Amino acid sequence: MTRIFSGIKPTGHLTLGNYLGAVRQWVKTDQHRGDALFCVVDLHALTVDHDPARVRRLSRQAATLLLAAGLDPTCCTLFVQSHVAEHTRLAYLLECTATDGEMRRMIQYKEKAARERATGGSVRLSLLTYPVLMAADILAYGADEVPVGDDQAQHVELTRDLAMRFNQRYGHAFTVPRAVLPDVAARVMDLQDPLSKMGKSHAETSGIVYLLDDADVVRRKVMRAVTDSGSEVAYDRETQPGVANLLEILAACKGGDSKPDELAAGYDSYGALKKDTAEAVVEVLRPVRERHAELCAEPGYVDEVLRAGAERARGVARPTVDGAYRAIGLLPPV
Repeated sequence: MTRIFSGIKPTGHLTLGNYLGAVRQWVKTDQHRGDALFCVVDLHALTVDHDPARVRRLSRQAATLLLAAGLDPTCCTLFVQSHVAEHTRLAYLLECTATDGEMRRMIQYKEKAARERATGGSVRLSLLTYPVLMAADILAYGADEVPVGDDQAQHVELTRDLAMRFNQRYGHAFTVPRAVLPDVAARVMDLQDPLSKMGKSHAETSGIVYLLDDADVVRRKVMRAVTDSGSEVAYDRETQPGVANLLEILAACKGGDSKPDELAAGYDSYGALKKDTAEAVVEVLRPVRERHAELCAEPGYVDEVLRAGAERARGVARPTVDGAYRAIGLLPPV
């Protein structure tokens, strides 16, 4: 059976980009076609300056939203990263396998470190090494597939490299995973800056649709989306990134066989495209918001899902991590 692993970082409120680019595929497809594990990767939220109370709050909110979106604990395993010690146990072994050069070439490290330095902040060591922890997240479970957005594909390539290097040096310990990208809306862009990803930790939020935004807020944000000079509705990422982003969002919300270039042919104005996109987003998010409200009234249920998920995740990961400890030359506990 194919084993699938993916995670989501609680550094901000989950967005439409998170939903269309990852979570909906987890719900509709991934949890039903293999042994699927989904994780709130809270340790990754500690790589930059953070408010501890906010990290706890967002971690619980993320888990609740994943359940609200349709993850079924009877079909998949949902848990919190810090509840399973095997992640950090394995991360150190992989740090002893990775190189400094590999870490410094990671695109997200370069971008985030540059932002920290630009504001006078210091760069935490964990920001440099967190791709190794991400590799440990994946390799601990023997994952065959890792559903990701295209901005995370580089991290899966690093994971593959570390797995193959470890296996070659110390004997076979890890399954070498592969990245799986969705066909449509793999990277939803900011409505006010269509050249930048719709990120959940951005300071400017006017171009970001959050899963818990109410319908009027969603409509307002979409109707104010940046488009392009001219008036022709055409799907062209290079010359019309704003329009292309709206078309990709609309296609993803419609689902099925909807294609952005085909949808473009049905519009002769930006206003009509924005209106239809706004309504499509409202309808896609409505059941998620409603179910989230129900789950917030049942905190005990969410706690039990996370407890059972962590217990199951530990049982899956521990034999792999123990095997890696033996392979690299560490004495077993006595």
